[in-house]
Amino acid sequence: MAVESYVVVHNIAKRHNVGTLARSATAFGVSELILVGRRDFNAFGSHGSTSHLRFRHFHSLLDARSFLKEKGCDICGVEITDGAVAVNEHPFKRSTAFLLGNEGTGLSAKECKICDFFIYIPQYGSGTASLNVTVAASIVLHHFGVWAGFSERTRDGNKFVVAERPVKQGGKNFCAESVEALIEERKSRRENGSGVFDDTANGNSSENLLDSLFIDE
Repeated sequence: MAVESYVVVHNIAKRHNVGTLARSATAFGVSELILVGRRDFNAFGSHGSTSHLRFRHFHSLLDARSFLKEKGCDICGVEITDGAVAVNEHPFKRSTAFLLGNEGTGLSAKECKICDFFIYIPQYGSGTASLNVTVAASIVLHHFGVWAGFSERTRDGNKFVVAERPVKQGGKNFCAESVEALIEERKSRRENGSGVFDDTANGNSSENLLDSLFIDE
């Protein structure tokens, strides 16, 4: 089987980071971006790249982990932890899903629990303690692409050639989930409270946050 990469989005605090994360994911050959928790996200900064990226949703980290394990994936946490390996050492063995931590607090204990191993990005300057999550993702995904031997995209002048947009894609405020899945999601929200990317405290309902939605059918 061909080696693939995935990105798992679970606890990113700033919604607009998901759009720029999607842009990096398409640039570096990610197969799917996996949303855990809520299905809505802000596509700001994606520059249309969300049309070229497959999205998949799960209600919990354990559900996402089960899916990835069925695909034969390792789950790699991007975090400075004991035993974490520098990304430039390319400690990859097979298809890999990358889980990046919250911008302020990093990976939670629950997130660390589903990871098979951890990598970190070496820094050489002394001016910052960490990188923006989308910058970190770009570095990690580029290294994985190099290790996996992904084919470089064709260039035209000083730009890379962009593929035709898929004919079939989700639209704004569009939901293709089954009734059963929606009922389960609402039940989960009632039991656990608001999830990731929640701005209800600022007076914004989840419906207003459906800037772009792409659901796997």
